[in-house]
Amino acid sequence: MGAGWSSDEEREPLLGPGLGPGPGAARRNREAAAAATLPAAGPGPGRVYGRRWLVLLLFSLLAFAQGLVWNTWGPIQNSARQAYGFSSWDIALLVLWGPIGFLPCFAFMWLLDKRGLRVTVLLTSFLMVLGTGLRCIPISDLMLKRRLIHGGQMLNGLAGPTVMNAPPFLSTTWFSADERATATAIASMLSYLGGACAFLVGPLLVPAPNGTSPLLAAESSRAHIKDSIETVLYAEFGVVCLIFSATLAYFPPRPPLPPSVAAASQRLSYRRSFCRLLSNLRFLMIALAYAIPLGVFAGWSGVLDLILTPVHVSQVDAGWIGFWSIVGGCVVGIAMARFADFIRGMLKLILLLLFSGATLSSTWFTLTCLNSITHLPLTTVTLYASCILLGVFLNSSVPIFFELFVETVYPVPEGITCGVVTFLSNMFMGVLLFFLTFYHTELSWFNWCLPGSCLLSLLLILCFRESYDRLYLDVVVSV
Repeated sequence: MGAGWSSDEEREPLLGPGLGPGPGAARRNREAAAAATLPAAGPGPGRVYGRRWLVLLLFSLLAFAQGLVWNTWGPIQNSARQAYGFSSWDIALLVLWGPIGFLPCFAFMWLLDKRGLRVTVLLTSFLMVLGTGLRCIPISDLMLKRRLIHGGQMLNGLAGPTVMNAPPFLSTTWFSADERATATAIASMLSYLGGACAFLVGPLLVPAPNGTSPLLAAESSRAHIKDSIETVLYAEFGVVCLIFSATLAYFPPRPPLPPSVAAASQRLSYRRSFCRLLSNLRFLMIALAYAIPLGVFAGWSGVLDLILTPVHVSQVDAGWIGFWSIVGGCVVGIAMARFADFIRGMLKLILLLLFSGATLSSTWFTLTCLNSITHLPLTTVTLYASCILLGVFLNSSVPIFFELFVETVYPVPEGITCGVVTFLSNMFMGVLLFFLTFYHTELSWFNWCLPGSCLLSLLLILCFRESYDRLYLDVVVSV
């Protein structure tokens, strides 16, 4: 991480052998937790700059736009079918380009580790410009137009690894120890918020098709729908171009001075980092606790309208449930991260509370859908409440998980750590969505996967032994 602040000869460990990560982790955790409550003992070893908020804003806008572009077609899939002749497989593939974009994730992790934040963000935003631009090329041939749209979604999917992996790297590079979790939460949650806003932008600007209209009226309606969709595509292209121009004009790779001891400390090499991650059982345990429930929840959210159809919930209501669950998760996630910055060394406890709530909420929803057996009240209020609470608990856990990953395997670079985890999560989600594409006629069993995965994650977190080696450097060593 701190490789760019000094020469090769100067990049030696800042701490002695007894102070780095090692066998004394338990003692250092107790010292870090105790020292975190002490008043500051004077100026710290680093310095923060006001421009850090501008860097965070630019990255967050990029993440928001990536999520918005990725979810362009889901909320307007019926209109897209009529305007461009998309099939069910086309619609599914347009969504699958998101997790497919994580296949070259390790290349972006290498780029972030070797070339830094600016080069990686510029390449990511340029891919988004190309992707959104391809979708706007005016072509009358529908077959070629569909291919261009798929190509654009694929390029936008390639931006996903940076958007999801870089927030902890950015927060460590620019923010002090008592702001890192908050910065990670803002940068990572804005991508989810962009996907949620697509549920508003698409249906508001693109009219739904009318299957009962006469032939001439239907043709006119089709042309109107196509014009409306192209308006959305041009607007998204313009927003992405503005963000790319802003990052090109000003997005420094790092501040002049590091904000903390951990930001300037020596990190493992790319190859040694993978060896450390794959041999660390605690990391693998907490990675599964993240990937399994969030992968299941992503697949479940994608077919939520089909799941709720047997209990007479409309597609519009299902969309609003998904929207509010994501928005609530973003708000609660940022609030939880801010709390974690104030009360440091409590990430495991926060995750236990969140997944206890997620397990109860998912069980409530599953039993409510079986009201003929359980006799629980099946109303719009109970469905809204259980689904939204589930989304809030799970989505808000993402930035907390990211911070815990980094603390667990420090001094592995943040981008590599989060890259491995998000790769696992997206591959799990992609396989699940691919499976649901072919086996979506009976989905009642899928409801039971939610409480099962949340309970499994809760048990893994409960058995997990936390450590805070990065926090130890910033709090104890600086004091």
